[in-house]
Amino acid sequence: MQAKLRIYMENRLRTICLWWVYLAGIMLIIIIGTTVINITAFGLDKVTRLFDFNISGLTGYEDLVRLLTSCIALMFFPWAQAQRGHVAVDFFADKFSPKFQQILDILWLSCTLIFVIFLGILMFMGMTESFSDGSVATTLGWAQWPFYIPGIISLGLWSIVLFFQIFLHKGGKLDG
Repeated sequence: MQAKLRIYMENRLRTICLWWVYLAGIMLIIIIGTTVINITAFGLDKVTRLFDFNISGLTGYEDLVRLLTSCIALMFFPWAQAQRGHVAVDFFADKFSPKFQQILDILWLSCTLIFVIFLGILMFMGMTESFSDGSVATTLGWAQWPFYIPGIISLGLWSIVLFFQIFLHKGGKLDG
């Protein structure tokens, strides 16, 4: 029963991480689309100036890209961790016994977990500070604190994946 529950929970976690990556992809497509529109507007402005017309770029483009990029930056990590898709340098570790390699893997996963939890705490503190300061984007006037939430959720998902890998898989990737 416990094995079925563990596999069910891992499948749900993998599904959540995958949909989180899809959401990051949609945000990335929005950034790409607005960038194309903005570049096109600047190009058209150069051409239309010859005929005494002006076409302005998108107002608030830089704010939008900055805010969405801050969301997207951490959204890929939970899925990459679940797939063990990160870069590993094993020049010397390949020479060790499988048991010692597993110990090293658990050690580095544990260090990563501590780092991710610490970063999550700092991001939460930054979000509360941004909220209390009432900081807004320069041009768009949007509050900045909600754009911390996807990063905090990403760090939470990442830490859950790390927890599963450390304590249930002894360093391996998630089943499913």
